[in-house]
Amino acid sequence: MKKYLAEFIGTFILVFLGTGAAVVLGGYSGGTDSGFLGVLAIAFAFGLSIVAAAYAIGHISGCHVNPAVSLAVWMSGNLTAKEFGGYVVAQIVGAFAGSTFLAFVAANSTSLEGYGANGYGDLSAVGLNGLGAFGVEIVLTFIFVLAILGVTSSKATSHMGGIVIGLTLTLVHIIGIPLTGTSVNPARSLAPAVFAGSDALAQVWLFLVAPLVGAALAALVFKTFFYVKEETGLEVAGDPGIEGKNTRPDRSRK
Repeated sequence: MKKYLAEFIGTFILVFLGTGAAVVLGGYSGGTDSGFLGVLAIAFAFGLSIVAAAYAIGHISGCHVNPAVSLAVWMSGNLTAKEFGGYVVAQIVGAFAGSTFLAFVAANSTSLEGYGANGYGDLSAVGLNGLGAFGVEIVLTFIFVLAILGVTSSKATSHMGGIVIGLTLTLVHIIGIPLTGTSVNPARSLAPAVFAGSDALAQVWLFLVAPLVGAALAALVFKTFFYVKEETGLEVAGDPGIEGKNTRPDRSRK
């Protein structure tokens, strides 16, 4: 239950601070004369929220705060099916809690509106169609999850996990915000879409499916080509825990 509570809190932090920044800053335009400044601000809000969550709860649950990440970790063998299910439920509930609090804040403001939902077509800042959005979300999630599996695969780098993962999330948001609003996280997309309703809810299926496909591809590539064993005798299977505590002993060595 500690792990599930940690995932709930971590996802709440991500969704409230990340989508909250998008709402407060006015989305793509960022409420500034330069849309790029708004993109940077929102991207860093998402990235820094992951840094904060990683060092707050990473030693408890690994700070997945993302069903796509949990899928990759399960496929890598560092999460049981039962834990995977518990993580996903906790993440979805945490995302809805984050969107609920954002709605509360907006309701008590005279100017704030929206929930930071993802979208394509008319809901994309650059008019990206559904096929393009599907491809973008797969690739961005693939990059994000592959970076997570890589940085957490060794004790030599796992202590930097929070920073690296946060900066990678920032990076994919910089290009992804004008295209789709950047999902790479089904829980982050589902809650705002439900609150926004209408077209955002009709399109949310893409932001549930594409990140899971991207994460699965990243796990397969990592296991097939980049899976290594620590010289200390610990097997590595890419758990995003910033302390790297879920590595398992290599029993094949005598």
